[in-house]
Amino acid sequence: MSQIKKIVLGSVAGLLVISWTCGVIFYYSATHPFSEDFDSVSVEITPGMTLNKISTLLKDRKLIGNSLSFRLLAYLQKKQGQIQVGEYELSPSMTPKDILRVVTSGKTILHAVTIPEGYRITEIAALLEERELANAEEFIRQTRDKELIQSAGIPATSLEGYLFPETYHFSKHTSERKIIQSMLDAYHDIIKKYDVLKRAQFVNLSIHEIITLASLIEKETGVDEERKLISSVFHNRLRKNMLLQTDPTVIYAMTKFDGNIRKKDLDIDSPYNTYKYRGLPPGPIASSGLKSIIAALEPGDSDYLYFVSRKNGSHQFSSNLMDHNRAVRKYQLRRIARVKQ
Repeated sequence: MSQIKKIVLGSVAGLLVISWTCGVIFYYSATHPFSEDFDSVSVEITPGMTLNKISTLLKDRKLIGNSLSFRLLAYLQKKQGQIQVGEYELSPSMTPKDILRVVTSGKTILHAVTIPEGYRITEIAALLEERELANAEEFIRQTRDKELIQSAGIPATSLEGYLFPETYHFSKHTSERKIIQSMLDAYHDIIKKYDVLKRAQFVNLSIHEIITLASLIEKETGVDEERKLISSVFHNRLRKNMLLQTDPTVIYAMTKFDGNIRKKDLDIDSPYNTYKYRGLPPGPIASSGLKSIIAALEPGDSDYLYFVSRKNGSHQFSSNLMDHNRAVRKYQLRRIARVKQ
């Protein structure tokens, strides 16, 4: 055998050994975890991140041992372009193959957020921003989108009152639009499940009016047993064409509220000022829960026309102005007198 042939064969053999060695290293890297540490690690893949940056991030977070092997694995499985933006819960005890499967699945970490009953859109937006789930300004802008409002079949200029309050689960990369749509879907489910359209006809109100009335009930009381009585007062006043005179609507109309309503505030020229304009305001003033919606549909059987806070969360109800004034003196004016002493 010539010297050249020996050199060629030696080189081929060397390359085979190197290739085999690299294959063994790659196989081991792809099928074995970085460590036996089962502690979860949160990794966020942001828009615009390349496969190179992602593999480097995983190595820096001590989730994989070899970034090159991870990239090669992604190419061999033809998943280099399938990694999705999101926040993922990974572990060093996972193999690179499992990590790749997770980050291409789109199954991101979901964060629970509870929207309290009685929250306005601005408060919902602030809560979501605080939880790093949305940009408050963009969220508010989307709730005023005419196309979205029209597609939802809502006769209003915003989605105030139609973002149903309950617990949701969103990822940090869920768009504001999708968050809003989830809340709208929950509202529509309630409307359908409880046959609100048909039941609203029995009290001669539209769905929009029911949702508006429910928001007033929601803001006036947190005592479940009182909701239907509060509702009866509003229904009775509507039938008699009386002013509703409910403070929460005045607060909604105010640009700034420091916790106190003054006499001058009752003269604010706004269709939401129920001390100035008869009937229901143009739309809801907050998101009401199911109990308030049911109360709006099923007012209590009473002849009450007035109620006043007892300052303990409950209310005193009256059927005439004389009794109401007596209750005001007992629960409101007496308290003010004690404070002044």
